[in-house]
Amino acid sequence: MSIPTFTLNNGVTIPVLGLGVFQSKPEETSAAVESALKTGYRHIDTAAAYGNERQVGEGIRASGVPREEIFIETKVWVSDYGYDKTLHAFEKAAGKLGVDQLDLLILHQPAPHAFDRTLEAYKALERLLADGRVRAIGVSNFMPDHLARLLAEAEVVPALNQVELHPYFTQPEVQSADAAAGVLTQAWSPIGGITFYPGWGGDERKSVMDDPTIAAIATAHGKSPAQVMLRWGIQEGRSVIPKSINPQRIAENFDVFDFELSGDELVQIDSLNTGARSGPDPDAKRDDFFDRVIPEA
Repeated sequence: MSIPTFTLNNGVTIPVLGLGVFQSKPEETSAAVESALKTGYRHIDTAAAYGNERQVGEGIRASGVPREEIFIETKVWVSDYGYDKTLHAFEKAAGKLGVDQLDLLILHQPAPHAFDRTLEAYKALERLLADGRVRAIGVSNFMPDHLARLLAEAEVVPALNQVELHPYFTQPEVQSADAAAGVLTQAWSPIGGITFYPGWGGDERKSVMDDPTIAAIATAHGKSPAQVMLRWGIQEGRSVIPKSINPQRIAENFDVFDFELSGDELVQIDSLNTGARSGPDPDAKRDDFFDRVIPEA
């Protein structure tokens, strides 16, 4: 089937749904990517910090799907911020993935305590875009104030902002700021798995998958809670990147194009927002974490 797409602010199209590989072990990533592409996915999201870009490339090649049909997205880690270092970060990522051009390259964190380096990194992304090494550029985990600081200095408006977003944490202020700037919001943890992010979220963790409102909507449509949450995100105009290494789950997450949620159902899901972040706070200063070295290709 042909996957629906969103059009980014520079005219590039991106599939509305992709496979995420956060926390996928390198030895499991290649098979997951191959399975997803054979299922029909055409968008893979990875990151330098995930440590599995090389295996994503292996899975892409093993799938037999032509490179030009696949949208590859990856992220620059904070330790590689700075103009020259970020240019080299592209070389490392492209080398591991085994490609000459990336479809989307984004900054993984705003790192507000070292934002001068963030701005230099973004200038490098602009250079890579101008040179045709990447087709689109963007950011991740940028809150409205981070985005405003970037827009005040940037020549190119980011095409996309990838943030934690699921029914228990909908980030309406981020979505509004993105929309006002013409930036597509992309949801990581769109089915709420990040509510079990190690070291974050406190002791009162509650899985969105078990929510009774979502369960009732899922039953009404003959779908799973995960499928309902992905459909919710897509219908509200967000890119969604569910993560799984299980072929059955990968296929289930892709099977969301044969039903539609009603306006009332969308409102019901929106109302589940708790305003409580489950993943890391983008404003937190985490020097040891940010300083981790990304290996060469």
